[in-house]
Amino acid sequence: MLPAGRKSPEYDVAVLGGGSAGYAAARTAAAAGLRAVVIEGGAEAGGLCILRGCMPSKALLYAAEVLHLARQGATWGLRIPKAGFDFARVMARKRAMVKEFAEERRRQLSGGAFAFLRARARFLDRNRVGLEGATGGRRVLTARHFIISTGSTAAAPPCPGLAEAGFLTSDEALSLEALPRSLAVLGGGAVAVELAQFFCRMDVKVTLAQRSAQLLRESDADAAAALEQVLRREGVAVFAPTRLVGAFRQGGGKGVAFEHQGRRRRVVAEEILVATGRMANTAGLGLEKIGVRTEQGRIVTDAEMRTSAPNIYAAGDCTGPHQIVHLAVEQGEIAAHNIAHPRRKRRMDYRLLTRVVFTDPQVAAVGLTEKEARERGAPFLAASHPFADHGKSLIMEAKDGFVKLLADPKSGEIIGGACVGPMGGELIHEIVAAMRKGMTVEELAGMPHYHPTLAEIWTYPAEELASRRAATEGDGPRISRNSRI
Repeated sequence: MLPAGRKSPEYDVAVLGGGSAGYAAARTAAAAGLRAVVIEGGAEAGGLCILRGCMPSKALLYAAEVLHLARQGATWGLRIPKAGFDFARVMARKRAMVKEFAEERRRQLSGGAFAFLRARARFLDRNRVGLEGATGGRRVLTARHFIISTGSTAAAPPCPGLAEAGFLTSDEALSLEALPRSLAVLGGGAVAVELAQFFCRMDVKVTLAQRSAQLLRESDADAAAALEQVLRREGVAVFAPTRLVGAFRQGGGKGVAFEHQGRRRRVVAEEILVATGRMANTAGLGLEKIGVRTEQGRIVTDAEMRTSAPNIYAAGDCTGPHQIVHLAVEQGEIAAHNIAHPRRKRRMDYRLLTRVVFTDPQVAAVGLTEKEARERGAPFLAASHPFADHGKSLIMEAKDGFVKLLADPKSGEIIGGACVGPMGGELIHEIVAAMRKGMTVEELAGMPHYHPTLAEIWTYPAEELASRRAATEGDGPRISRNSRI
């Protein structure tokens, strides 16, 4: 509510940030008949995914995958002259794609369904923001509700000497004009492992140092181990766990010192890539003035995406808890929906939380992992099947990794799935669909799958779990209809 005596606000909803979450929120608000405005204060409009995240990184990763396949041509009896690359052309294609995506997003933002201002915003109170920028000038904007979707920025770990030595974040790494000869990667999450493999396949000598005991620390140990084995085989030197001691300059190179297995190690490379995560981009918004609670910079929201200030919502990377684009879009839509329809609110449901790491093999998961199930004390049955024992993947010589299913022991309902293997990011969606509909392992096992396809590999762990449940319930053994050929 506006204070008594203040005139009606200019907008029903003001969205701070024009990335994936912000655009989704504004589009939803406008479709519901609300007067909406998007205020974008960044140097470029488009958001992380388009400009410095999903699209540029996946364009580069796919180029490296094609190069890798060409270099392995002899596996299939193919004579391919020595496969090389023109890094300038690789990057030029990436820039062209990003430009096209960004121009489309700018057209969407300025299409007229809602207002669009290029300005930096700072809260004056819960209904007013001060604007400073090209199209906003210096002025005050009023709104009944706000949705904060200001995204995130790359974070660097506390490390003596790191700032003095100099380093790249993923932002700079995705925009390099020339390849370094060697690279020290700090981190073991999705960005770290994706870029480590990319640069390795582009003939860069790569060393990766990870603080946790395994790569992809939120994944199960078997998934992390399968990926680590491939990275090592391709030439990435992996050190985990480590304790970062410091960074330094040495000659024309940059170095990092860390402890690993009780020994102090020093690695000198041409460049250091810091890929240890991102932090919410909330500094300078004046959140402390308006009672919006934060934790380590991240805006705290409830499942309806409302903050501790009742008329202010948040969505996307600035709130989390997972910095994933499709969730940011859903959060933005839910925030706007709840503003427009306060009597029939929607809530975020992370039961179908899906994660994909675009390495080769890809690492994907939905729902509960074994690790999470144990931490929650949730009963489960688990079964897996390796790609090395599957017809289509043998044809493709894509034998690394496995698929895994988790099921409720009593009902047989699928509660989680993981895929480490070829096209894992695509294959995981079969389990997303199955879980959305509450399917059991018996139902998945009985669902027809074309042969030979990668997707039919899901029927193997499904049948194993169905057989184990049948044996437990005294229904006798089940006979598998499947074979890898």
